[in-house]
Amino acid sequence: MRFGPIPIEAALGGVVAHAVRHGEFVLRKGAIIGPEQVAQLRQAGVADIVVALAEPGDLGENDAAAQLAAAFAGAGVTIEAPFTGRSNLFAREAGLLRLDEAAIHAINTIDEAITLATLPPMRSVKAGEMVGTVKIIPFAVAGVLVAEAQSRARAGSLPPITVAPYRPLRVSVVSTLLPGLKPGIVDKTLGVLAERLLPLAGSRIVSEVRIAHVPDALARALSDVAAADTDLVIVFGASAITDRRDVIPAAIEAAGGRIDHLGMPVDPGNLLLIGQLAGLPVIGAPGCARSPKENGFDWVLQRIAAGLPVTRADIQHMGVGGLLMEIVSRPQPRAPAMAAGQSRIGAVVLAAGRSTRMGTNKLLAPLAGKPVVRHVVEAALASRARPVVVVTGHQQAEIEAALHGLDVRFVHNAAYVDGMSTSLKAGMASLPGEDTGCVVLLGDMPLVRPAIIDRLIDSHLAQPAARALVPVAGGRRGNPVLLTSSLRPVLAGLAGDVGARALLQAAGDDVLDVMVGEDEAVLIDVDTPEALERARSLAANAPEGG
Repeated sequence: MRFGPIPIEAALGGVVAHAVRHGEFVLRKGAIIGPEQVAQLRQAGVADIVVALAEPGDLGENDAAAQLAAAFAGAGVTIEAPFTGRSNLFAREAGLLRLDEAAIHAINTIDEAITLATLPPMRSVKAGEMVGTVKIIPFAVAGVLVAEAQSRARAGSLPPITVAPYRPLRVSVVSTLLPGLKPGIVDKTLGVLAERLLPLAGSRIVSEVRIAHVPDALARALSDVAAADTDLVIVFGASAITDRRDVIPAAIEAAGGRIDHLGMPVDPGNLLLIGQLAGLPVIGAPGCARSPKENGFDWVLQRIAAGLPVTRADIQHMGVGGLLMEIVSRPQPRAPAMAAGQSRIGAVVLAAGRSTRMGTNKLLAPLAGKPVVRHVVEAALASRARPVVVVTGHQQAEIEAALHGLDVRFVHNAAYVDGMSTSLKAGMASLPGEDTGCVVLLGDMPLVRPAIIDRLIDSHLAQPAARALVPVAGGRRGNPVLLTSSLRPVLAGLAGDVGARALLQAAGDDVLDVMVGEDEAVLIDVDTPEALERARSLAANAPEGG
């Protein structure tokens, strides 16, 4: 690839490397120079322009990204169409991310033009979560380099990136009892476990037994549950396992099972035991597994749910990254938290409009058993955005009643009749001063999933220089949008029925398009009765999950 300034007459077919502005004329970065652009540049008085020109054997950035993404993605991974030299990879369904780390390292050493980034290995991922991204740095790359990367991707037994999907587990639980152990502790433990299992493809507890904390009684109980219709046996001991000769390992062996490993280099979770009984995996849970906080028990449970082996060697290799207890930002089930030092992003749901096109308040229209606006707010609450602010106006009392019981902050915009800009100002002004931005959601877009909101937040954290971020589906920009605090001065000058679109225009080239594939949810509002019926049809046929 040739790169540099050349006379405009010689730039035909080149890719613009840097945006060119002369008065009203704008030629954006990445544009292809054709005869019309040459004439416009000449008329603007531009003699030279910095371009990238492909040479024989080169592949354009999008073609190269698409070919490499296809080579890198394996089972359980979907590929997004390339855009500006980037092709993102997503988990098709919830599961564990498996990586060929050696292959990825080898690919990234081929040439600086080719990059492959992923989440950490064995990361638990949700359906639709981005797991990797292929980025071609220049505008074109030599075809021989692409071929070499494809060859290195095929060298392993599996493609570099795969997702092992979770399968629903039928779990039997045996709890041992000692004097002084309150029954409420066991009940709470079972509740925490049920919550922990649910994201694993709906895994569930099928039986639970409470038995004295002595080897003989426990051995009999284990034999009984192992003979039942179950996939996994978990033992919660009234006392922690401290030795292979302790009550729980002794009972497993007395029942005819074996101990594969005791202990793990993950903290919390050191005192976990893994074994086998009647062909079933048996986990002696550490005490920290009674808490919803992430610990080594989660790592083992996730692997079993993904159908992956958990050997002695697997556990011994968990030490790198296994120090969890000091990570104060570690997310809790249903209670995400931002890491210290990361950008804090709130959410503003605009729910003040009068629904003039609908005739009745569209936000209160029923959709899949709940009001339209409640779908939007619940999606915001299921994302990592905090706090969630709802701006009310028209029919304030009815909107608040529709959201009863949800952990949101209401802000009433008494000037809502003056247009959307007043609601946007009211919502953003109510956010804490330390917030670096917010995701603005329209109250009439009920199909937007939490994963889309988190996708915007992740993209903001990855590219903090962007002043605004907008989802793009099928080549069209949609909603919600993420606006950074740098746009607040622009917002202060808005008036009338204008909203985020004006802020995106003000951000200019600092708007980041976030590709979301063909997800129509970011394009569908319910402004008319026909649109509402379409949303109802799509909601009825949509798969469950975020």
